[in-house]
Amino acid sequence: MKIKFFFGFILATTLTFLNCSEDNNSGFDSTTGKLTVQLTDAPFPFDMVAEANVTVFKVEARKVDDDMDENAEDDSSEDDMGSDGNSPFIVLMEEEMDVNLLKLTNGVTEQLANLDVPVGTYDLIRIYVKGVNVVLADGRTFDLTVPSGQQTGIKVFIKPGITVAGGLSADLLLDFDVSRSFVPKGNIKTVDGIHGFNFKPVIKVSNLSTAGSLTGNVNSLEDEIQMALEGVQISVLAADTLNTSGFSDADGNYTIMGLEAGTYKVFAELEGYVKNDTLEVQITAANKTVQDFQLEKEVVE
Repeated sequence: MKIKFFFGFILATTLTFLNCSEDNNSGFDSTTGKLTVQLTDAPFPFDMVAEANVTVFKVEARKVDDDMDENAEDDSSEDDMGSDGNSPFIVLMEEEMDVNLLKLTNGVTEQLANLDVPVGTYDLIRIYVKGVNVVLADGRTFDLTVPSGQQTGIKVFIKPGITVAGGLSADLLLDFDVSRSFVPKGNIKTVDGIHGFNFKPVIKVSNLSTAGSLTGNVNSLEDEIQMALEGVQISVLAADTLNTSGFSDADGNYTIMGLEAGTYKVFAELEGYVKNDTLEVQITAANKTVQDFQLEKEVVE
């Protein structure tokens, strides 16, 4: 996920449904399982944007009916009624929560919901949002129109569906791709040239029971002293294609969540420094893989 404001920018909104862990309650109920929802955001160290705000006021999950095709696309008949005449949607949260996505970075999360839901397979999440706006560094605020998220919810399909078992929990990661969701208008090379945004939400989903995280620190050795590097882009490639990316914070730390288990190639780069050699890392389901980087300053001749 390249983060470059002059063609768009990326945030990641993560809904984390706590997965495959024993319920702390002493009683065991085989008819329900725990569904915990948290919110997070991928790093965004770009000084042209001060805030990226959104109000989430409702989150629903669709339980697959026995007669429903799990892989079917959503339509009006499936939206509201199951085969028994009841709605297949379970309300996970229904209260207004104002979130500045830029404050939720590098694994920091904010809980949206924590409740028991009927056991079964869930194949669709609907996120209802309003109050979406972007505040630039010069103080200007742009209020954005929500095309469908306020009325019908932003629909995110889960393929394959995630199963909640009795007495257990389940985790789901929703990655809000702001590079494609927030489209700037005007001269996008400078803050002064921007005169608005279009909001077209794009969200990627991954199951945290089969996904892991990549984390580490980026520094440079200057005068034999390790100095943390901020704003370093860490790119993650799968089959030589960019899968996602993250950025280091003021302490040089980074975390990239929601990587499906497997082998990836990663490299780190920052203007003014030599890009490191591409490394191979192994991501393990439900675990963190640590990979640090040390960059050398470019020699100016």
